[in-house]
Amino acid sequence: MIGAVDIGGTKIAVGIVDGDGKVLARRECSTDADLGYSHAVGNIQTMLRASAFTANTHLSGIGIGSTGPVLPLTGEFGDVNFFPNWKGQNPVKDLSESFQVMVAMENDADAAALGEAGWGAGKNKKRLIYVTVGTGIGTGFIVDGQLYRGVDHSHPEIGHHLLDPSGPLCVCGFHGCWESLAAGPALTAWLEKEAPASYAHRDDLTAKRICELAMTGDEWASKAVDREAYYLGLGLANLVTMFTPDPTVSLTVRVLRLGTTLVAGGWVTSISLTNTFDAGCSSRTVTLVPAA
Repeated sequence: MIGAVDIGGTKIAVGIVDGDGKVLARRECSTDADLGYSHAVGNIQTMLRASAFTANTHLSGIGIGSTGPVLPLTGEFGDVNFFPNWKGQNPVKDLSESFQVMVAMENDADAAALGEAGWGAGKNKKRLIYVTVGTGIGTGFIVDGQLYRGVDHSHPEIGHHLLDPSGPLCVCGFHGCWESLAAGPALTAWLEKEAPASYAHRDDLTAKRICELAMTGDEWASKAVDREAYYLGLGLANLVTMFTPDPTVSLTVRVLRLGTTLVAGGWVTSISLTNTFDAGCSSRTVTLVPAA
């Protein structure tokens, strides 16, 4: 059985996966990047052992998907915006020594794109765009059946392609990057800035909470969601224009339709997402589908 590790800017999730891609057990915790790399690796080790015990199995290998940049050839973290003090740390080496198994690490979106191409909505597709939306925005590209990599196996940071130079400051230092307009924190930041001081739901705002409020018809939450959906759709349309994939763009969301609203794995994206996407891709027939 394979131990799967997903390291994000907000949380770390681990699981035990069989040869068919079925998750047999899982755990998760907060990333708590400020507490340091050693604290995070300790949590990963504890959760892997607990998950293996729950699944009544032993690990034969470990795969890590992490927000990047990461260096898949060496197993080290690069200049990751969400945990800059981890640069040069090597979870591949540390987990291999701890569990005495082979360990590999990829950018999380690249790892997910490979999984989607093998078992999910991208199966048997020669060209696939995979997009993950969370604390940031990541993408993975399958071209002619192979994962696209840049120089030195680097990962394209498409979440930082520019949509609006007058937009909000991004963690990378630019203004108006895609993820500064359409990732989870952007939703919260916009509502906190634009809603009046008298807004009744200012306390403990999160992207999930804003989505829940939008579902109840809350005016300001709905405005925030529509704005977020517009920029998400705009970025997706840009990707299709630039990369011309097969007629599938896979999102890491589970989508349920609720009236004119899409509820996506804790997110809510209004119909403006699909309208913006369709308008931007008017010359091509491409469908957004949920990841498996």
